[in-house]
Amino acid sequence: MHRRHLFCLLILLLTIATGHAQLQLPPGITKLDITVGGLSRTGFIYAPTTARELPAPVVFVWHGHGGTALSAGRSFAMFKHMPEAISVYLQGLNTPGQLTDPEGKKSGWQHGAGAQDDRDLKLFDAVLAHLKEHYKVDAKRIFSTGHSNGGGFTYLLWQTRPDVLCAVAPSAASSIRLRDTPFKPKPCMHLAGTADPLVKYEWQQQAIAKVKEINQCEPEGKPWAPNCTLYPSKVSAPLITFILPGGTHKFPEEAPALIARFFKEQSAAVK
Repeated sequence: MHRRHLFCLLILLLTIATGHAQLQLPPGITKLDITVGGLSRTGFIYAPTTARELPAPVVFVWHGHGGTALSAGRSFAMFKHMPEAISVYLQGLNTPGQLTDPEGKKSGWQHGAGAQDDRDLKLFDAVLAHLKEHYKVDAKRIFSTGHSNGGGFTYLLWQTRPDVLCAVAPSAASSIRLRDTPFKPKPCMHLAGTADPLVKYEWQQQAIAKVKEINQCEPEGKPWAPNCTLYPSKVSAPLITFILPGGTHKFPEEAPALIARFFKEQSAAVK
């Protein structure tokens, strides 16, 4: 099926209330049901037709607090921008938010190592093992991206699974762990809006500065794409910043294509 038709079908799917109804998923996209640590977890997986025969990259996509796996599939659409990769859209469980929803009535991801009994780190490990069982996974080309709380979880994966990930692309996120926790250098793309009312741009600037230090980046960057700056690294761990002037906490429409481009460049750089 043509990718455009596949995309349209997924958008149609995303407009349907899921509940427990049996949904007819487009070709290449399957629903995932998996039990991890006694918890039932769900999500969606897109896999190219060649993934059972040829090694395929993997992109994990993490929705923001209060979001859904379906909304992540719609907004990031890595199956469209990086169709050669397996892309994974998982569903978070009710989680107390650090900035909103302190009672944890909405879906989200653990904020730090050890929180919620590491249920989401265990989910990442279990789903990756599932993919390796059913597809030919290129273990050197595993990526993570996410928005807001999902971006923060991407930083947590960088901290706790540094030898698993090839590169990361957190959006509208920060991480207190960057200040006092050792991080291994890792290619990173950080996306931020200067008028973000929730995850303040000042906080994200501090995260960016720390990533530059971790990745041993050159102090001066050079243009990479509109609103994007590339900071080369002495240890092959470049940083790209996408800074949207006046951007709010909303995930930018142009972001998915840029994230895919960044992941493809890092994929090509792997020896």
